[in-house]
Amino acid sequence: SENWNIGGVPNGGYLLSIVSDALAKVAAHPDPFSISASFMNPGIAGEECRVEIDVLKTGRSTQTISAKFMQNGSEKVRVTSAYGDLEKPLGITHQIGQAAPEIPSSNDCLLRTGDLQGIELSLAEQVEVRLHPEFFSSNDGTTAESLGWVRFCDNRAPDPRALILFCDVFPPSAFKKFGILGWVPTIEISINIIKKPAPGWIVGRFRTDSLSNGRVIESGSLWDSTGQHVAQSRQLGLIMSRDN
Repeated sequence: SENWNIGGVPNGGYLLSIVSDALAKVAAHPDPFSISASFMNPGIAGEECRVEIDVLKTGRSTQTISAKFMQNGSEKVRVTSAYGDLEKPLGITHQIGQAAPEIPSSNDCLLRTGDLQGIELSLAEQVEVRLHPEFFSSNDGTTAESLGWVRFCDNRAPDPRALILFCDVFPPSAFKKFGILGWVPTIEISINIIKKPAPGWIVGRFRTDSLSNGRVIESGSLWDSTGQHVAQSRQLGLIMSRDN
């Protein structure tokens, strides 16, 4: 669909959501524990796709599955995933989790739009992202952080599959420090689902860990409406000028 584009190209999290839907149809366990993806070529909006799946290993508590996202005979995304049951204890019951960050209410945050970034953003008609009100007040002295709220525009409740999408719908965190730099394609991303989210808004925080010679490494976390840490991500991308 063309309804999930950023700058005329399907969002990477949206492509992974399509893959995760296909994985769920063959998985022996109900929930994604993790999904790791290498993006080889951009997806093509409005074109049919095929997801080729290979079950690598099935165990009593986890299953490993690989997938290829194909369009026009070309592999666009290669995925490896682990599936299990998020609500089934598999070992010790002790817990460690990151605390949700302090952030103004969603009503006091800034709606992400294509006009603010100077790009076509049909994704914004499907997913509502509200950014910290100071996000576009960039300067060299600030932290490279993208912080805000996210939910579906139709207010449907989030599920683990939604968390995969939400880990890739915030603007690049480096924009907070340096302003809007250009196009930021993802090379690879790894997402871990920690818990099933409660209904309501999701809080997201994404930080640039490293930026060197146009290569950016970004870490992210999501929290649900109850403050539970529900997902974590890490991705490698390129920051390219608008001329590239």
